[in-house]
Amino acid sequence: MTVLNNLTSLIRRGRGAASDTAPRGKVLNIEALGMTPKSERPFLVTSEEEDVHHALFEAGLYLARQDAWATLGDRIREADSKRSLTPGGVPEAEILAEGARADAVTAATRAVTAGDELGAASIMNEMQLVLEETPQDHGVAYVVAMAHVDIGWAWRGEGWRQDIPAAHRAAFFRHFRSAAGLIDQYDAFELDSPMLASVRCALLTAETQPRTRASDDYEDLIDLAPNVAKYMRALGNHMLPRWFGSYERLDHEARRTMERTADVWGAGGYTWTYFDALTVDDEAFALLDADLFCTGIRDILARRADQHTVNTFAAYTGTALEPEGVNQDARARIADCFDWIVADYLREVHPRIWYAAKGVWATRLEDRDRLAKGRQRASAALDRHAKGLPPVTAPRRPDA
Repeated sequence: MTVLNNLTSLIRRGRGAASDTAPRGKVLNIEALGMTPKSERPFLVTSEEEDVHHALFEAGLYLARQDAWATLGDRIREADSKRSLTPGGVPEAEILAEGARADAVTAATRAVTAGDELGAASIMNEMQLVLEETPQDHGVAYVVAMAHVDIGWAWRGEGWRQDIPAAHRAAFFRHFRSAAGLIDQYDAFELDSPMLASVRCALLTAETQPRTRASDDYEDLIDLAPNVAKYMRALGNHMLPRWFGSYERLDHEARRTMERTADVWGAGGYTWTYFDALTVDDEAFALLDADLFCTGIRDILARRADQHTVNTFAAYTGTALEPEGVNQDARARIADCFDWIVADYLREVHPRIWYAAKGVWATRLEDRDRLAKGRQRASAALDRHAKGLPPVTAPRRPDA
């Protein structure tokens, strides 16, 4: 079967779906970036997490381009069933599936940008043929469902609802209905499949009453995979008022998730649930229990001390926290964690994490510039730590 060969040729005429990957290597040549090293910790071009992510993505992309969908479905289902994770805790099944749909999503997104609805639809029609070649394979169904989700978002864009053209909104809902129709054929609990349950959460945006479903859908997902932090982080984000919740509901879900995952994370479930919410919404600090959040960081790193996770918390506490805003005492308490995270856990620096920590992932800097900016931020924070200076991002109030 070669139903996706034309997609591959479309991609290869421009930038390939995998051509945005980082330059391969290990230690960052900071002299080439015009910088002088000050920290004894190595600054890496690519971390172990990034290398594993790249390999899995490329495996999914390769198998799809070879039309080896039966093999691909087997690999995705096996990774999902075994709860296989990258060193940083990302489900391997999701990354394989991301690579598998990359050509289709890239080509369809180009069609969307050109306003070519028929072109985008024809690409998904070819993906439908893949499903017919692999009936009852929920690994392949997951790939196609998430392709619908990605392309639906391409039609919708990130603007406010009232600013989206009616035709684009219609296409968004059409793709989300198609994804739901695929996933409805399978029972995530019967198949013991977190990836299928994750699609339900991804589809909440198109639900008519998402607020009534959000907590239950995320509870199902987290019960199936309590060791996957990204699901708790997504729950917290979706509990914000801008999505399906409120600040009170965010705090409630953070505490409830902590209790349900205590055997895996200790108090870490509280921290993971709040983590992304605090990054994108300053008002989310209002009800935050800083002591519990910091205890959660300790419990997380005691259980998962991989350098990807360590860099995530070091970058957040050392450079991403804003000093002013709601609940300044909580901010200062969290910023104080930077010193012990660095002293006890940080062994190498991953500049891309430090670059993205301030929520700048949507910018279009070249990778070299992202590396340089991330290294600059990490160096400044680590230099202050080495000199015994307080975190510059979250000073204490004079009366604190």
